Amino acid sequence: MKSVDPELATFLHAQTTDKAFTLSVFQTPNRDRNLLQWQHDRSIPTGTPCWWRISLLDDSLFAKLAHLWLSIDPNQPWHIGQVGLQMVSVISTPQSERNWASFSTYQQLHTQASSTERQIQLSFYTPTTFRVSKYDCALPTKETVFN
Repeated sequence: MKSVDPELATFLHAQTTDKAFTLSVFQTPNRDRNLLQWQHDRSIPTGTPCWWRISLLDDSLFAKLAHLWLSIDPNQPWHIGQVGLQMVSVISTPQSERNWASFSTYQQLHTQASSTERQIQLSFYTPTTFRVSKYDCALPTKETVFN
């Protein structure tokens, strides 16, 4: 990221309070496509196809990151630390093999919200914490979720 957009890299890595994004653990092929992995017991073998999910809470980050991903040369490895990754695709709309891919602005979510249904169900598929003052809390409350 530093080589393509050093300012964005500094911004993302310098955040110390409310992170505007999450990044999942690398996901490898598994039998149950609806279960996300949250850790690996051993190194992922070279050549294993992987994917990861990025969640954004800041609408403006999508355009910046899309620009970053479109700037990646698919013939050159993309480095995370010492590991070189071959970027094959970036998916931002639902696909049959990746139905979790999507993008909605806060305005779209607000527009699509029901004016009568006032209860929602939330499911957390990866370990999730909520910032409460200087601490992370694992228990969601309406204040921590919608703050």
